[in-house]
Amino acid sequence: MKTILIVDDKAEVRELVEVTLRVGDYRILQADNGDQAVEIAQAERPDLMLLDVMMPGGMDGFEVCERLKSDPATQGITIIMLTAKGQQVDKERGSQVKADGYYTKPFSPLELLQKVEEVLGE
Repeated sequence: MKTILIVDDKAEVRELVEVTLRVGDYRILQADNGDQAVEIAQAERPDLMLLDVMMPGGMDGFEVCERLKSDPATQGITIIMLTAKGQQVDKERGSQVKADGYYTKPFSPLELLQKVEEVLGE
């Protein structure tokens, strides 16, 4: 069973994503800030992280991604950045921090599930 970590400061977004992914056979973890995301990623080593770009206080999604991708213990985690902005500068920053993908919100649940299945080779 593959593990997915959903990171977003909004509980309703985390819940929507979790409900969407429950269709598949995934173990779902959640974090509501960057510090918690890093802690869970280091302890659990999820197969995939769906990571919001903008989070208040502490680390934003770019910083989380950069930190995890620079650590040999967590650099193999596939990280898909999620953002409401969809601006080219954000995509370029995501590429700089070695994000594995970039997905713009709002998203259709079916499209998100297909993207996750594609990324995880399901």
